[in-house]
Amino acid sequence: MTAIDPPAPKEAFDLLLTGNSRFVAGTPQHPNQDAARRAEIAPGQQPFAVLFGCSDSRLSAEIIFDRGLGDLFVVRTAGHVMGAEVIGSIEYGVGVLDCPLVVVLGHDSCGAIAAACAALEDGVAPAGYVRDVVERVTPSVLAARAAGRVTADEILAEHVKHTVDLLLDRSRVLAERVATGQAAVVGLCYRLADGSAQVVAAHGV
Repeated sequence: MTAIDPPAPKEAFDLLLTGNSRFVAGTPQHPNQDAARRAEIAPGQQPFAVLFGCSDSRLSAEIIFDRGLGDLFVVRTAGHVMGAEVIGSIEYGVGVLDCPLVVVLGHDSCGAIAAACAALEDGVAPAGYVRDVVERVTPSVLAARAAGRVTADEILAEHVKHTVDLLLDRSRVLAERVATGQAAVVGLCYRLADGSAQVVAAHGV
């Protein structure tokens, strides 16, 4: 694979949005999904974006953004909650693979957010490690309610924004790249019914 300069953060973001527009319109091009692309990237990868999203089965990054092999460095957890391994994975994508864009992708009807809201209402936390996921989402729900944002869409947007802010606060690697214009961090809210992704937070684009 021939090394090429990564796109500028804005160019990378435009690539994603253009792909999402094709997906919404029902006219996907399915780029970079053939045998030639598979062979091309076998020696190494140069993804143009890190996609940190929820693990929900309806949120397949390469499909909803109409991309292919080697395009996206994908990290996913339930409720897009973060631990050290998630931040390390994102830093690998940015610091080692030179991805110019990091996207935090949330979605409506998120089970993790619903579980956090339910736990606050009835005071009963889920069992096992699901409880850990819910506890990491809870601060976003509390912040939204404290600001008078109580609808499902408002709480979702708050959680995506909170994740973006938390990532920039905890990762010096990413914060420095954004500060110098080498990378951008964007928060998107995805609508399951129509497939569209709306910007709710943006740093560096």
